[in-house]
Amino acid sequence: MTYCCALRLKDGLVFISDTRTNAGVDQISVFRKLYTFGKLKERFIAIQTAGNLATTQAVIGHLRNQLELQEQPNLYTVNTMFEVAQLVGRTLRKVIEDVTEDTLEQSNYYCSLTVGGQIGEGEHQLYNIYPQGNFICATKDTPFFQIGESKYGKPILDRALTYDMPLDEALRCSLLSFDSTLRSNVSVGLPLDVLVYHIDSLEMPKGKRVTQDDEYFQKISKQWSEILRAGLHEIPKPSEDYLE
Repeated sequence: MTYCCALRLKDGLVFISDTRTNAGVDQISVFRKLYTFGKLKERFIAIQTAGNLATTQAVIGHLRNQLELQEQPNLYTVNTMFEVAQLVGRTLRKVIEDVTEDTLEQSNYYCSLTVGGQIGEGEHQLYNIYPQGNFICATKDTPFFQIGESKYGKPILDRALTYDMPLDEALRCSLLSFDSTLRSNVSVGLPLDVLVYHIDSLEMPKGKRVTQDDEYFQKISKQWSEILRAGLHEIPKPSEDYLE
């Protein structure tokens, strides 16, 4: 299992992915789930993957082959992020169809993807692509997508995240979403891959890998636990009829 979170905000995009792949209690591996493509001052594209590892690696492999062989269309020739989402969706659907003989078998190879970025003067966009190849777009009302093991990290995003939130604050919110998930689900694990894209920069972010000994992540994890415990003490005590 894995957990990926992607945000589309007023000032840019935020992507965080874990790297744990779990094929059983004695088969735990580290695989990257966040991939980037781009041309300086022309386009930036990020793809996150969750689900069947063979399927997701095949999708990324096909997309890279399209670029290397200059097949048309490819990630560097389409004109909009909508077309990027269409291309990735078609590639995902084809990969699944190529390895299955019937629709009942396809669910064994399912995966989900998020695709975000910006091309030229176009608007930065974020899409959630389903195993069938169709997709939805993030909006101001729903500025984030999660794929994989999402339930433990969703509450803080639902309560705190807004489209107008500054990128650094949104990043903190997302990291705490991961901290909650890491504490509650052993199928999600460090290291984390973090990427922040600033709107209209059209530059490839350096990104950061958060490891077990990362001082900042340890600090906010500890502080968040302390804040929750202190906040619990501040909540009014229940009336007697709750305790009867």
